[in-house]
Amino acid sequence: MCETTFADLTTLRLGGAPTAVLRCPTVESIVDNVRSLDAQKTPLLIVGGGSNLVVGDELDDLVAVVIEADEVTISRDGDDVVVFAEAGAVWDDVVKAAVAAGAGGMECLSGIPGSAGATPVQNVGAYGVEVAQILDSVQLFDRTTGKVEWVTPDALDLAYRYSNLKFTNRAVVLAVRYRLRADGLSAPLRYGELARRLGVSPTEAQAGEVRRPAARVREEVLALRRGKGMVLDAEDHDTWSAGSFFTNPIIDEAELADVHTRVVHHCGDDEADSMPVHPAGPGRVKLSAAWLIERAGFTKGYPGQGAPVRLSTKHTLALTNRGCGATTADLVALAREVRGGVASVFGVRLVPEPVWVGVDIDA
Repeated sequence: MCETTFADLTTLRLGGAPTAVLRCPTVESIVDNVRSLDAQKTPLLIVGGGSNLVVGDELDDLVAVVIEADEVTISRDGDDVVVFAEAGAVWDDVVKAAVAAGAGGMECLSGIPGSAGATPVQNVGAYGVEVAQILDSVQLFDRTTGKVEWVTPDALDLAYRYSNLKFTNRAVVLAVRYRLRADGLSAPLRYGELARRLGVSPTEAQAGEVRRPAARVREEVLALRRGKGMVLDAEDHDTWSAGSFFTNPIIDEAELADVHTRVVHHCGDDEADSMPVHPAGPGRVKLSAAWLIERAGFTKGYPGQGAPVRLSTKHTLALTNRGCGATTADLVALAREVRGGVASVFGVRLVPEPVWVGVDIDA
């Protein structure tokens, strides 16, 4: 085993040691190393910013391939701005550069930890914007064919926090291109909390036509995220997390009545009437994972002072390492407890957002 562990490579600061760490400062070195390891049938894990990984305490033979290629360029293409980022570029640095260049459309994704290469894999989103809305193309190394090629978004089956790259090993993201507005204005402000801070009324937000200067929106997004412990800070254990741990559940409309009845029984009519419910496509609705977690009895900071892993003291959707000897096993135990509690009370099964390596929430 090498001296570096996945606690050194992930934002959760948890996980056992790989057999080796290969650091790749260029796109070419990524391809060469992955191709060589695949030829030897050596198990590997691609690591960018490590912000969406839950890695087991004990691992079988596994090589960490760390993506450090981080070139970023910004250019004009007609009326658009095109941002090119190699996969290892720090995501918030990409957003900052785009906003500084007068480009709009990416600002609501400010402050999200991790690397640019992860954004199409996860279809990263926040405050009413998803990467799918600004994605131009993705450069992939196909591990099956050995080809390096650029693909368009329609090749990725993008959906809520999903692409056909997620939970598979079929390809490695090498670089990404994003297409943005050149007028310096934000994406339409639809997300209520952010819209209110920017003086947008609920009616205007629902219409989805109001935009503000991208730099101003970025400031407010960063302030909101910091208030929820969602901007990395080595001194703040609320940020030692994988971000939002569970995706917002999407259910059939036919199931909503049962959930509503359960909320009435457990929380009362007023809470049931205020339950967040959003359209999610034909016959589907999206609920709020954080709202369900809180109403199931899991408060901020649960299970309390002294626990090695706790819900964030700022936001119940983040599971956090408190820096006092925590293990991945501790994290998994808390994740199972929260998921089980929500299922028991409301009949809704939460789905974890991170990628799991060497451990399984269902095991």
